[in-house]
Amino acid sequence: MSQQIVPNTPADAPKIGFVSLGCPKALVDSERILTELRARGYSTSKSYAGADLVIVNTCGFIDAAVQESLDAIGEALAENGKVIVTGCLGARSDAATGANLVRQVHPKVLAVTGPHATDEVLQQVQTVLPKPHDPFVDLVPAAGVKLTPRHYAYLKISEGCNHRCTFCIIPAMRGDLVSRPIGDVLGEARALFESGVKELLVVSQDTSAYGVDLKYRTGFWEGRPIRTRLTELAAALGDLAAEHDAWVRLHYVYPYPHVDEVLPLMAQGRILPYLDVPLQHAHPDVLRRMKRPASGERHLERIAHWREICPDLVLRSTFIAGFPGETEAEFESLLDFVREAELDRVGCFAYSPVTGAAANDLPGALPDAVREERRARFMAVAEAVSIRKLQRRVGQTLQVLIDESSRDGAVGRSYADAPEIDGKVHILPPVKPSHKLRLAQSAGGFVRVRVVRTAGHDLVAELV
Repeated sequence: MSQQIVPNTPADAPKIGFVSLGCPKALVDSERILTELRARGYSTSKSYAGADLVIVNTCGFIDAAVQESLDAIGEALAENGKVIVTGCLGARSDAATGANLVRQVHPKVLAVTGPHATDEVLQQVQTVLPKPHDPFVDLVPAAGVKLTPRHYAYLKISEGCNHRCTFCIIPAMRGDLVSRPIGDVLGEARALFESGVKELLVVSQDTSAYGVDLKYRTGFWEGRPIRTRLTELAAALGDLAAEHDAWVRLHYVYPYPHVDEVLPLMAQGRILPYLDVPLQHAHPDVLRRMKRPASGERHLERIAHWREICPDLVLRSTFIAGFPGETEAEFESLLDFVREAELDRVGCFAYSPVTGAAANDLPGALPDAVREERRARFMAVAEAVSIRKLQRRVGQTLQVLIDESSRDGAVGRSYADAPEIDGKVHILPPVKPSHKLRLAQSAGGFVRVRVVRTAGHDLVAELV
């Protein structure tokens, strides 16, 4: 979870402080709000003291996220006093009283909205802090205001989710699936690439379901028809990326059968051979209690098929250990799955009850100590698999997107590494002066490197 206050921009206008919390989907919401605020003549502040008003975009998925969001709201109130709250936590109510949770804890906030509520937030800002638009002064970049580094950006293709997983309350906060028009998505992607973005990270609650709510209807992009569907979207994004020498990376992809159609695009190099697939568990009985479709055996079959189509495929996933009713045998089955599936990057959470989640009513709740012990055992197995796979990279030549650089070395990522959640590639200081200069000037661009060794979850490489 990230927290940041948007830097100041030169403008003689009311200033907004902005705190963004949560996942990349929430980050995109923050960027949209900031873009609209800039278009309407507001500027931003890098500090609470310099802001006329503070907006806090919250996360409300798990208890730790709820507490961090409440703390951030409290800090903004203490430091500034004028606070508008938006995001997932804004949609949550107290289980005992039914009152809005944010207003119950922080009654002095000026307004509270739920997630993806840009118009409501703008309306509240203009009510508290009126500022007319000046088209001659308030210029907004075509790609909008971004909170990420200039060379990568998130592209959200839909809101909400149609699943009703028992451990999750996202649909209650963000609603059912609502896919964005494919022409709008591709238009935003082009603007991002043209602004200098070299890596586009596609996000949503369920990327594989893109277009289901629209029955995959035909949209239009640059005058030609195109279906609102993941395969067609990925192909079009791949074409745009090729025009700008850039990457496209898919996140939150559930393993529906039609995802198989995307793998040839990866094998052809049109989009990155990387899939972020939140599997959550592998034992069929646990998956049923979670109300997740498919079974662990079918996951293994699908992963094997994907690797047949695209041998370079890198897989990331997340799992939950200690779900209510999970037996030791079911947990051992999960460990066996991780060993056999040989996933490249894995995260695991000890099950945490979430207010309003159906899983709270399931029998067989496990003690906190057992949940944490299983999480630790899981990560030990998963990390051993990941490190073993990393060691196979030694000697390979990879293309790396540089995040930070100087004459004395650089840090970047290969196609196998998404920002902030995966590993990094540390590039050693070059010997040749010309290579030093090239490396120093490479931030936000691509270089070729040869892997010389591993370092934990990271790689160490030398410039080619």
